This record gives sequence, structure tokens and C-alpha cells, in this order.
Amino acid sequence: MKKLFSILLFSPLLLSAQDKLSDANYRIYSVKQAKEVSLNDIAEEMKNYDVLFLGEEHNDSVTHYLEKTMFEMMYSKFGSNLALSMEMFERDVQPVMNEYLKGFIKEKHFLKDARVWSNYRDYKPMVEFAKDKKLDVVCANAPSRYTNLAGRKGQAALAELPDESKEFFAPVPYDTAEGGYYEKLTGLPQHAAGTITDTAKAKASPMAMMGGFNLVVAQSLWDATMAFSIAEYRKENKENKKKKIMQVNGKFHSDQGYAVATQIKKYSPKVKCLIISTASDEAFPKINWADYKNEGDYIIITDPKVPRTYKD
Repeated sequence: MKKLFSILLFSPLLLSAQDKLSDANYRIYSVKQAKEVSLNDIAEEMKNYDVLFLGEEHNDSVTHYLEKTMFEMMYSKFGSNLALSMEMFERDVQPVMNEYLKGFIKEKHFLKDARVWSNYRDYKPMVEFAKDKKLDVVCANAPSRYTNLAGRKGQAALAELPDESKEFFAPVPYDTAEGGYYEKLTGLPQHAAGTITDTAKAKASPMAMMGGFNLVVAQSLWDATMAFSIAEYRKENKENKKKKIMQVNGKFHSDQGYAVATQIKKYSPKVKCLIISTASDEAFPKINWADYKNEGDYIIITDPKVPRTYKD
């Protein structure tokens, strides 16, 4: 059964599903211009920005199609001055990612050692495009063992780790969520302590603590580390500082300028960020854009009739 699942997960037939989608499956709205626009308009505006946050719902087929299309469009405008940053990979697998992008290791070893998400097929087109065009992919997230430690024992426990471990998450102390973002976090549904794997969607169920597990401290490490990873990449050399970075993450990590989009200002105060928030709406294609105007600079609403890549 496990072998069959693996075959289904990485089947080229599943990967080709994105190619069946088109402009008819989404609408884009510019909050600043108060009108519907195109992907090309976003790519054009990126000439004046450094980082593009593309906040997704992880199982939205149309958004995955748009991510690939957006990345390719940005390449057509910026060429090698482009990099991809992803929530879906953790900092300690960066060497594995680099080895795969440069052709040293086989895909089967990459899939295993990079600990890819179960829906990696949704992200594979972007990784393969980066590999083909020799573009960097930043493994931005903090390993879950450290977010779990932070949630259980706090930042003080992270400070006690060996120096080599500290390379894989944002420096301690890091900022924790406050204000509106804190309220969003404490409204998340309850999970078993330490088993949080994503916070792409928020639902009402107050809980800042889960049986002694501090979600706010854990989630803030997640966000701070992604921000730190982007900032550190830009500081590595003069070439990287010139590059446009497309950061792909769950929308919860960048909507309303919260989370990673807030944290990055600490590590790179002058960085200019553009935020895309995506969602699916049953009213599609007749959308009340006023309902979404506070979520980002651009709002993308996708067709709810398109099947999801997996069930919630």
C-alpha cells in the first residue's frame, strides 16, 4: 500500500493536472488600484519590490497552478535574479535541496532526505523549474522538533541547544505574536500538543495554550525562522541582494502583513514586500472584493468547482 501511495503521489499524470487550468479559474484584484488585474501586473510591480509573499491554501489546485505560472512569469522578467523560498522545506535540509538542484543526487533520495510534504506533487513543478533554470530554492522553515521544543519549554530551552542546532532556526530571543496576529493564533482550533503541522486556516476555538503547549511561542518561531531565512539569503552576497524572492507559504503566515511579513522587518528593515492572499469563494466569479481588501496587496479568488488536490 505504501508503495502504491508513493506511485500515486508522484505520478506525472497527477502533475499534469495543473496544465488543464487557465485564466478562467481565478480572478485577481489589486487593492491599491481597486480593480481586477492580471498576473503580469503583479510581476510588473515586483520591479519595485524585493519579496513577493504568495499565501496559499495548501490544497487549492488553482493556487498551485498560479504559483508555478507566477514563478515562470517572474523568471521571464528577472531571469537569474530570482529565487524561490518555501515554507514546505526546513532549514536543515538545505544541503539536500542544493544537491538535488545541482544534479548530484537522484530524486528518490531527495524526496526521502528532504522530508517532502505528502502533497509535494503540488510544489514539484516549481522546484523542477528552479532546477532547470539553475535558480536557488531557500528551505525557509524551522524543523518541527524545534517548534515543538519552543512550545513545550519556551525560548530558554532553545538557547540551551548546541551551537550547531541553532543554525536551523531564528536567533533567540525572537519576537512573538502580538495584536491582531496574536488574536488570530489564539483562535485556532485545538490540536494535540506538539502536533501542529500547518496553520493555513483559522477557525474559532480560543486556545493560546494546549495542555501546557504554548502555540504562540511555537508558531512565532516558525514565522521568525522563515523571515530570518529570507533575510539571511539576501545578505549572503551582493548577487542575492539584487534578486527577487518569491516566498510560498500558507496564507496564515502572511495575510494582513502579519507573521513572516512582520518578522522580516526585524531582520531586514529596508526590504520591500508585496503580499498576495488567495482564497476560494462560492460566489465565484462574482466576488465582493470588499470582503478581502484587508488581506493583502493583491487578492486572488479561485474557482471552488475545481477539485482540491487533497481533502482537509
